[in-house]
Amino acid sequence: MDLAQTPADRFADLADYPYEPRWRSLPGGVQMAYVETGPPDGPTVVLVHGEPTWGYLYRRMIGPLTAAGLRVVVPDLVGFGRSDKPTASADYSYAGHVEWLRAALFDLLDLHDITYVGQDWGGLIGMRLLAEHPDRFARVVMANTGLPTGDVPMPEVWQRFRQMVQQGDHLDVGRMIDSGCLRTLSDQEKAAYDAPYPSELHLTGVRAFPGLVPNTPDDPAAPANKAAWQRLSTLEVPFLTAFSDSDPITRGGDRWMRERIPGAAGQRHTTIAGAGHFLQEDQPERFAEVIVGFVRG
Repeated sequence: MDLAQTPADRFADLADYPYEPRWRSLPGGVQMAYVETGPPDGPTVVLVHGEPTWGYLYRRMIGPLTAAGLRVVVPDLVGFGRSDKPTASADYSYAGHVEWLRAALFDLLDLHDITYVGQDWGGLIGMRLLAEHPDRFARVVMANTGLPTGDVPMPEVWQRFRQMVQQGDHLDVGRMIDSGCLRTLSDQEKAAYDAPYPSELHLTGVRAFPGLVPNTPDDPAAPANKAAWQRLSTLEVPFLTAFSDSDPITRGGDRWMRERIPGAAGQRHTTIAGAGHFLQEDQPERFAEVIVGFVRG
């Protein structure tokens, strides 16, 4: 597997993200970067991003979470952020990303009793991990995400996004993320989202990810996701939804989770007002407040 690394100087002087990366070597020699901060003996909260963001997405939530006494772990998925980036699209698969994150969190970091927070692909991967390794989880928060099986096609707005990402001549990642927010990102913030991708080679994962979402019943990941739903429908692990009110892609997915997952029963589910797809950018303080209340409640 050929890998591209983003030069460290691309991440110099990031706006509001002073945290030094740590590294773990995954199977195949892939290096995954992550941030860890907060009291080492506090309850562990794992914050996982999606497409096309990286751990920087959670920068305005880390402070409130650690101030509440929580230990915070923020990985960069392989292909994103400071992590290594396979340069061949064939090296990216849904199952591969589930395994990479599993190895990082459970084998290498040996995390137990985690509060897992997943948004976008952070949820697609996290719900598989929950189904396959429920003993590692204390509780789960899902926001603007899902676990598609391909039986129901993704929304038209997502179909257009997939086509643009896969076929566009030039991908402006900062602009893409800005378009998924209700507020306008600053030039510094957009530059931080562009930082991991100094060349087209580094964008292989960003381009590959939409094609990994099960969009038809014969998708390679569909059987595993269907099996995960069967397992999730039996799990009592506390499960909270915190979707935003203005995401056209995932709207309604929280209801589906609440109806099917036993651990969602009786929880204080919420809709975060005034937020688009990237609610971490639009309403970080409110999202952090929901997480703290769930852990401490």
